[in-house]
Amino acid sequence: MMDTNIYKKKLEEEKKVLLEELGGIGKVDKNGDWDAVPEGEMSSQEVQDEADMADKAEDYEKRSSILNSLEKRLADINNALKKIENSTYGACEVCGNEIEEDRLEVNPSAKTCKICIDKKD
Repeated sequence: MMDTNIYKKKLEEEKKVLLEELGGIGKVDKNGDWDAVPEGEMSSQEVQDEADMADKAEDYEKRSSILNSLEKRLADINNALKKIENSTYGACEVCGNEIEEDRLEVNPSAKTCKICIDKKD
């Protein structure tokens, strides 16, 4: 039986870092979802030329893409933490076998064993 406390600590540390990163590029809306916030938003009263507006749109797209990746990673971490609480952590979601510890060392939120890696992750 593996010691899940080691993985729990790693997951909680990564979650903290992710939340800080998410807070730097987005904000939580009323539904609890993350939305990207353009860097250095101008007030609606300020006159913007087309180049400024295009730059802001491009910045928003980049931030939104990064935010989506971080949000997915956060969901994976939260899922792994729930599995630790439910004593189901470390079981492959495809075949049910135990996920190899060296795989969990690299990615503590892994959902599959090495054999099933291409089937789910």
